[in-house]
Amino acid sequence: MGLSDNLMGVILAVASSAFIGSSFILKKKGLKRAGASGTRAGVGGYTYLLEPLWWAGMITMIVGEVANFVAYVYAPAVLVTPLGALSIIVSACLAHFLLKERIQRMGIVGCVSCIVGSVVIVIHAPQEHTPSSVLEIWTLAKQPAFLVYVAATLSIVLALVLHFEPRYGRTNILVYLGICSLMGSLTVVSIKAIGIAIKLTLQGISQIAYPQTWFFLTVATICVITQLNYLNKALDTFSAAIVSPVYYVMFTTLTIIASVIMFKDWSGQNVSSIASEICGFITVLSGTIILHATREQEPPPPVGTVTWYVSGDSIKSPEDEHLITVRSSDYYEP
Repeated sequence: MGLSDNLMGVILAVASSAFIGSSFILKKKGLKRAGASGTRAGVGGYTYLLEPLWWAGMITMIVGEVANFVAYVYAPAVLVTPLGALSIIVSACLAHFLLKERIQRMGIVGCVSCIVGSVVIVIHAPQEHTPSSVLEIWTLAKQPAFLVYVAATLSIVLALVLHFEPRYGRTNILVYLGICSLMGSLTVVSIKAIGIAIKLTLQGISQIAYPQTWFFLTVATICVITQLNYLNKALDTFSAAIVSPVYYVMFTTLTIIASVIMFKDWSGQNVSSIASEICGFITVLSGTIILHATREQEPPPPVGTVTWYVSGDSIKSPEDEHLITVRSSDYYEP
């Protein structure tokens, strides 16, 4: 007996989380190596493109995203998206052992809260109506409520990019990840449309001739490129053990909101189920706050300093000593 569509979607989503959680660590190590020999990604550098370890992480992420893409074809977004919580465990554990990024005890509580909240959302999630064609998704995408969501999303992204990123990007993790998550919610809608188009085409009902198919493909490409760019900046600036769960929570929340607006998931649910889902969201957001409050602050990148040492004594002036150690982002001697 073959696997059901939902079970296949769950298996693919779990595998996707394992690959994506590992990719955070590989890319983080690659970004660190690239930053030691060139301009950091967090300040606009692209030397990480020459780092093999970053590409290993990129390939791992692509594999995870492909598995996630296929999972959306077999199962609804409200089931697939919350399973990304598993990537939190993978990346946090690997960061602890490979990057020496310690997780505080309250940080572990925050991770557990994120996962528990996600489980509650999955249990009480409504059954999503799967569109039968790209044209049906296009009709849903033209609903006034969803058009308002798209306009609000793009407006917030522009505000984050033009106003908040130059001022707060390197001190507030929500700036970079806010851009990633907002664009990600639009990506999921486009991915769902592309997945349905591919599935129907393989079944003999071609969707290639519809311009809506190529529109969704273009939107997905733009959103994915934007996500990767700002995710690189977030990983280069903040702890990987924090980037992964916060990104997951924001992305999951916005994706489910977009799905509820577009597909009217709550229209057939009772008050009890809706209240349970809201409680799940609150639990997840509480976990995010705990993680953000207990994270270890990473020191800012060196900008070039000269320190005078005297055999372990206190710092002396140039007149007192002639032994110096030069620390610079442009020059490093182990």
